[in-house]
Amino acid sequence: MAGMCCGVNIAETEATTPVEPSSESARRRRMEIHQFRFVPTDVAAATQEKNGRKRHKIDKVIDNNKRQKLESSVTISLAVTDERNENEVLDLSESGSQSVEIEPDLPKYGMTSVCGRRRDMEDAVSIHPLFCKENSENSSNLHFFGVYDGHGCSHVAMKCKDRMHEIVKNEVEKEETQWKEAMIQSFSLMDKEVVNYSTSVLPSSTSGSNCRCELQTPQCDAVGSTAVVAVVTPDKIIVSNCGDSRAVLCRNGVAIPLSVDHKPDRPDELNRIQEAGGRVIYWDGARVLGVLAMSRAIGDNYLKPYVISEPEVTITDRTNEDECLILASDGLWDVVSNETACGVARMCLQSRRPPSPAGSPGNDITVTGAGESSDKACSDASILLTKLALARHSSDNVSVVVVDLRKNL
Repeated sequence: MAGMCCGVNIAETEATTPVEPSSESARRRRMEIHQFRFVPTDVAAATQEKNGRKRHKIDKVIDNNKRQKLESSVTISLAVTDERNENEVLDLSESGSQSVEIEPDLPKYGMTSVCGRRRDMEDAVSIHPLFCKENSENSSNLHFFGVYDGHGCSHVAMKCKDRMHEIVKNEVEKEETQWKEAMIQSFSLMDKEVVNYSTSVLPSSTSGSNCRCELQTPQCDAVGSTAVVAVVTPDKIIVSNCGDSRAVLCRNGVAIPLSVDHKPDRPDELNRIQEAGGRVIYWDGARVLGVLAMSRAIGDNYLKPYVISEPEVTITDRTNEDECLILASDGLWDVVSNETACGVARMCLQSRRPPSPAGSPGNDITVTGAGESSDKACSDASILLTKLALARHSSDNVSVVVVDLRKNL
């Protein structure tokens, strides 16, 4: 049964016990009281205990109900807390998996190097972002860019490409080394390596190399290369030049040459050559001993001491008006002026448009070193300058590097 009357049998009492009128009302009141004392069956057994125990039992039941509610609320709150903690752990784990170390600012640059109308490719380009740190208390990352225009063969230019940045790095990281001294020493060491390489390594490896100059005599002494190197720091541009490759800075639309070509008929170079006992002969232009059309180069051992490897070094402070730096071999500069080159590069950086339509002159050139580009606008600028040089009938290899110098972009 769902419920029962506890402790009173109504029918038996009425049959066996005579009741007076005065006690009849009292019995009725007791019956009403008994009728209202229905309790659940699971508590009926507890009613047989003492009165004090009954109160405690009922209180205990109430406490259990409260405890269930409290436990449920605690469980819910704990579940919410655990869920939050789990979410926090997930957030931390996700953020930890996605977070990476903040890399230093990498330069934006683009490079194009083509053989052009020459039979052989003798140019080489070297780009090394973050190649070393300046030796100072506030050390900053340095970026290396180099263009090498070989003559006689390509192996001197390739040797410069492979080794020059390493030599410069070693010199720059020395204590108390100034930029000018470090760059002059680097070019001198590079020249010594090239001369030793040409006179000792190449002749012994003629059977396993495709270097065409090894068949010449004397032993590769007629091979050399120009070198224009730029080291870009957060506040300076250090340019070292040896030969007729060139570096030009575009600042607020103005072309600023950071190097001067070493030509044999340049007055100071002409005097130096003559004082050393050499001569400048005009044979299809001014040439040292009628042979080399530049007065400084790396290699060219047979023309020493008239042709030297010492570079001219310029140090330029960077400003907020700097836009780009252009390094190129004479395949560009022979047919394109500094102002035109800066205008073309500036246009590409500002508009970021495609370099040229499909039917433009020189559109079928082969671009080498595509992986050397880190920015499309700079790459477009280098490609467009190369196409412009070919459209103007440049007869030499053409190599162009464009470096974006704009800040806060």
